[in-house]
Amino acid sequence: MPSQVAVRHAMTVLKSRAVAGNPPGVAQIKGPDIQEWASTGLLDTDALKSVAKDEKWDSLLDKKVSDTVKYEGDYVAVPVNIHRVNWLWINPEVFKKAGITKNPTTLEEFYAAGDKLKAAGFIPLAHGGQPWQDSTVFEAVVLSVMGADGYKKALVDLDNAALTGPEMVKSLTELKKVATYMDVDGKGQDWNLEAGKVINGKAGMQIMGDWAKSEWTAAKKVAGKDYECVAFPGTDKAFTYNIDSLAVFKVKDKGTQAGQQDIAKVVLGENFQKVFSINKGSIPVRNDMLKEMDKLGFDSCAQTAAKDFLADAKTGGLQPSMAHNMATNLAVQGAFFDVVTNYINDPKADPADTAKKLGAAIKAAK
Repeated sequence: MPSQVAVRHAMTVLKSRAVAGNPPGVAQIKGPDIQEWASTGLLDTDALKSVAKDEKWDSLLDKKVSDTVKYEGDYVAVPVNIHRVNWLWINPEVFKKAGITKNPTTLEEFYAAGDKLKAAGFIPLAHGGQPWQDSTVFEAVVLSVMGADGYKKALVDLDNAALTGPEMVKSLTELKKVATYMDVDGKGQDWNLEAGKVINGKAGMQIMGDWAKSEWTAAKKVAGKDYECVAFPGTDKAFTYNIDSLAVFKVKDKGTQAGQQDIAKVVLGENFQKVFSINKGSIPVRNDMLKEMDKLGFDSCAQTAAKDFLADAKTGGLQPSMAHNMATNLAVQGAFFDVVTNYINDPKADPADTAKKLGAAIKAAK
């Protein structure tokens, strides 16, 4: 995962190129930013029409996926893959050494596991203290406490009553407790270095999206044996998602236009979807593939993610990740990051006061 500074720098470069009339054929843009770019008229609403029709994208993709990459009914981007964000990664050998006999399914069980890990000399929760990582944990806790509907009201709809109300205060109270189990040496650490502590048996758990699986795979570890991936406690009926997408820009060069269509066909093709997702830790965007993950050779983590994605799509449990550019624009996301990170790092911070600050900061950033 690139840092937010790197993301903003890349966006600045992209904007300067696009405004100067020299955009790339495609660029990685995610979530609501796709709609913002499309509203400027810089994205091509015609380039993907024939491909989308021929390849039956409307029936191939879940509506939440297709809506993410459409602007006023037309495809302006190609969805690459789906990441589940609300995962808890566990080293079962460390759990065993600490005397923990089952994976936590509630916050109370999570705290109990954290206490046992601490007592046994392990880092309970590997965590790099960067703002986006803090907010990844924050949104998982909000989802656990407030449920998918409450999460949507607060972190997607930005409803002030939800942002400042008693359930948000409770979420922040729980977040403060979760933070007591975080790696004391994690300040400023990249997520993959923290993942390494779980892989190497120094830590018991990590809250991180499914890109973390690539680190386990690189270490030759096997899902379900060397590591466990479970929904963050209290969020098993919900799925916070992050969709990587390639936006298509208006270009005059016929060769580039043909290239845009070729990329779209390849990216949505079964072979690319399988190979890319297996290596990145994500799951395919195609519903037909999500229904037969075991036959396609995906591991137990990916199979669970696919099953939950399809189930949660029907119940409202499928929600865009605020921490990963899927629910809001960058200004609002930045306001969340500032308030959440300041709160986690201030021992005297009060949950009720912080909820008020959150409401004020989001209102100002809108």
